[in-house]
Amino acid sequence: MNDQIHSDGSDHEHGALGDAEYAEFMELAAQEGFDVEDVEGAIDEAGHGPLPVLAVVGRPNVGKSTLVNRIIGRREAVVEDKPGVTRDRVTYEAEWAGRRFKVVDTGGWEQDVLGIDASVAAQAEYAIEAADAVVFVVDSTVGATDTDEAVVKLLRRAGKPVVLCANKVDGQSGEADATALWSLGLGEPHPVSSLHGRGTGDLLDAVLEALPEAPAQRFGTALGGPRRIALIGRPNVGKSSLLNKVANEDRVVVNEMAGTTRDPVDELIQLGGITWKFIDTAGIRRRVHLQEGADYYASLRTAAAVEKAEVAVVLIDASESISVQDQRIITMAVEAGRALVVAYNKWDTLDEERRYYLEREIETELAQIAWAPRVNVSALPGRHMEKLVPAIETAIEGWETRIPTGRLNAFLGEIVASHPHPVRGGKQPRILFGTQAGTKPPRFVLFSSGFLEHGYRRFVERRLREEFGFEGTPIHISVRVREKRGRKK
Repeated sequence: MNDQIHSDGSDHEHGALGDAEYAEFMELAAQEGFDVEDVEGAIDEAGHGPLPVLAVVGRPNVGKSTLVNRIIGRREAVVEDKPGVTRDRVTYEAEWAGRRFKVVDTGGWEQDVLGIDASVAAQAEYAIEAADAVVFVVDSTVGATDTDEAVVKLLRRAGKPVVLCANKVDGQSGEADATALWSLGLGEPHPVSSLHGRGTGDLLDAVLEALPEAPAQRFGTALGGPRRIALIGRPNVGKSSLLNKVANEDRVVVNEMAGTTRDPVDELIQLGGITWKFIDTAGIRRRVHLQEGADYYASLRTAAAVEKAEVAVVLIDASESISVQDQRIITMAVEAGRALVVAYNKWDTLDEERRYYLEREIETELAQIAWAPRVNVSALPGRHMEKLVPAIETAIEGWETRIPTGRLNAFLGEIVASHPHPVRGGKQPRILFGTQAGTKPPRFVLFSSGFLEHGYRRFVERRLREEFGFEGTPIHISVRVREKRGRKK
């Protein structure tokens, strides 16, 4: 079920636009000389709702990151023999045969005091939990190992569709090695060389068959369930303390033990007369001798929690300087399109000097999310916790807001008249019209007579927020430029 649900309970094929609004909009597009198929494609792309999620799992050094790079068509996932390679992100967007989906890469961390098997299984669990389908990568030159068999058991328990990738098949001679992997009981092994690209097309065709057109509804509202809130933040920032305080009991163990391999179950908590489902990502603690691996592992947990949530509450330790890791976690939530609340924890410990410098840091380091509601809390003593629910509700309201096309175009007309795009190369591109094709988060498509510079797009977003609110939500704006008249017949 996607997020394009309307008040009348119907499910439209053209984003968030109703039938009458869509017909009126298409007539306007035709008058302005836009190709009908191009306009329909733009609305469909912007109104897609959440993308299906594909997890790539397998034991270390089987070529998962190389395969991820091949799937997304660029070298982003770090490929290195050294375990514990730190990565800024673990989730990427990909497209194949005109369909878009997200890829979660679980490669890059193998060391664990409990042994390799335990760390691989734990990584796989978090990725599988957030996924709609799974690619299980096995090194065909080595064959199925005990670790592979352990992951197979995990996959069977999860019940998600699985595509088996027999990697490192570089020629006809390796086909027999791939055939031997039928023994895993996961169906046909797809022989692939992710390094050279051999067989990846057939693998991706199988992936599209396994992935749903629209992902399973992870958001409880459509099914009458509670809203899902992810508590995210770097280790030791106070996520467990906050969850315990809002629950009014010790639901989560707060300690310094390293390497907890399982997240606590999601917690149903009554707050402000409403039941919320809190998704806790506490439990990861830095190890001195495995800092890089622990950071990566925490990123994987955070990505899994964000995929399951509607709202991300990012906790920041107000007593310390805002770190690069804090910024990465915020970026992860924004790129995932989730509503956002920033909670500055340990507020009661700050003196006047620290508060002054924190405000300066927020202005400079977090200027890009000035639209996110902010709450100053102290989780341990439980101060100001009552501010959390109004902030979450504000973020959800902004996340679900939709502006009717007529009102949006009146607003765009005012912008073009009062603040036209700068002249570039003797030409002045102009926004002709637009529509909001989706919500959760708000997604706009603007149709223009020429290329709109990034700075002007940022200006339009800022004016949208000033006019319509959108507090607590990222906004996605895509632009379609009109083809020269007469080029298409």
